[in-house]
Amino acid sequence: MTSKKYKLLLIALLFLSSGAFAQVGGSGSVYDSSVIPAKRMPQQNEFWNNSYNFPAKPRNQWEVGVSTGLFTVSGDVSSKVFTAPNFGVHVRKAFGYIFSLRLQYINTVAKGQNWKFSQNFAKNTAWNPYYNAPVRQNTGVITSTNVNPARPANEKVYYNYKTNIQDLGLQGIFTLNNVRFHKQKTGIVLYAGGGIGATIFQAKVNALDGNNKSYNFSSIAAGNYSSRKDVLKALKNLMDKSYETPAENENTSRPKIGKYTLLPSGTALIGVGLKLSKRVNLAIEDRFTIVKSDLLDGQRWQENAWGDATLTGNFDSYNYASVGLNFNLGAKSTEPLWWLNPLDYAYDELMNHRHVKIPKMECPDADGDGVCDHLDREPNTPAGCAVNTHGVTADTDGDGVPDCKDKELITPTSCQPVDADGVGHCPDPKCCSDIKAVQPPVCPSDYPSLSFKGSGASLSADNKAMLSTCAAKLKGNPTCSITVTGYPEASKASQANCNKRLEAVKKYLVEKEGISADRITTNCEVGGGDKNTVDIKSN
Repeated sequence: MTSKKYKLLLIALLFLSSGAFAQVGGSGSVYDSSVIPAKRMPQQNEFWNNSYNFPAKPRNQWEVGVSTGLFTVSGDVSSKVFTAPNFGVHVRKAFGYIFSLRLQYINTVAKGQNWKFSQNFAKNTAWNPYYNAPVRQNTGVITSTNVNPARPANEKVYYNYKTNIQDLGLQGIFTLNNVRFHKQKTGIVLYAGGGIGATIFQAKVNALDGNNKSYNFSSIAAGNYSSRKDVLKALKNLMDKSYETPAENENTSRPKIGKYTLLPSGTALIGVGLKLSKRVNLAIEDRFTIVKSDLLDGQRWQENAWGDATLTGNFDSYNYASVGLNFNLGAKSTEPLWWLNPLDYAYDELMNHRHVKIPKMECPDADGDGVCDHLDREPNTPAGCAVNTHGVTADTDGDGVPDCKDKELITPTSCQPVDADGVGHCPDPKCCSDIKAVQPPVCPSDYPSLSFKGSGASLSADNKAMLSTCAAKLKGNPTCSITVTGYPEASKASQANCNKRLEAVKKYLVEKEGISADRITTNCEVGGGDKNTVDIKSN
């Protein structure tokens, strides 16, 4: 009968992982309007009309899943692997390609068994009623609690527990690898996350045998067994599996649901999903949860041989290592977004545009100007001439000669019409006909003569005064110039003396009076006059 059930389950899984759940309403891509919800269709329409760069986010499927696995508690009592029917169920929804929310319920049973004995159970309400724990008196003497005179004093016990835990939590999950730059899709997703929740639990201990009598741990605690394995084997042979005694419970201020304690919890998780089909995937996950309680294992007292035990002050936690099967539900929806690569569309668009083939068009062009005849407004464009989009040759100055033949590209309107080369004939400006002949300036002619004594070349005070008068006339007539003439004898000495006098006159006019040197010409004319006289004349 059992084998038939497994066969039916296997057939159901194969059916779910096949194409029986094929996508309804199209391919599920951004091109498929059936996966776009109505509230996001305006954005999709803008995208299709090329007025917005981004397509709308598609509707994606919900994930529901079941899981089972190993559940262990981390506390004061050593946990052991227990193959109880631990299970979890969840529902998960993506809010983007990276982030999703998951609501998960877990129902588990955890067991634990210490292989080292304990003596600090005087304050432990699960053990103290049945065994005698050591207690320090005010005098410092160690005595027994003597709760059971029939039991040995200062007994040792072996802590154990069996705890039923139920957990309901909301977790935020981040997908780590579905945004891929060099691969379209992947059959494996990695994820991690965390969340908060509520945990209820009830812990019990195996303190009594089937006859409700205390166990006798004395032979085991006496040290007759050398290894952990031997101690645990002896305890297994000694004890039954009843777990009949309620473990120490939280104080009355803790909220309760029946006999279960209710506490908040925090969770961290990491996992990997393996895609079996578009509708089914396998998940392997490890989830760690911490609860604000030290009694998940029914024990919260520090080990102390004197019986004056103190609280450990540590919170217990539990770990759920599971394997699960997840199913994607929803018609007219894409896969959950954590399975999709958001770069698919962008890369697809790039590839399609690179391979677009433009069909060949029939476009007769009789004049060969690059404009089809049915659009050409100038069907006989001269060869080699540039045209605009209407096939008309350019004529920058509007003189009727196309630019390609115009030798005067910019001809003023006043100079048109133009000749065949586009050259205009501009009329003479009116101002030019009214220009009167310019009379040349009249330069002064009444320049003085300078007298020198003997063979000297230096200027006397009278000569300097006359040169200042001459300079004033030159400054008043800036276009006029002069010639300074001396009259030496035929001898070289007389001619040399003449040159010195003329140079002295010119130097004085240039350096002292500021007359430009290029307005003064010097000349020694042999026998032309008195050798001691220098004349200044207008040019």
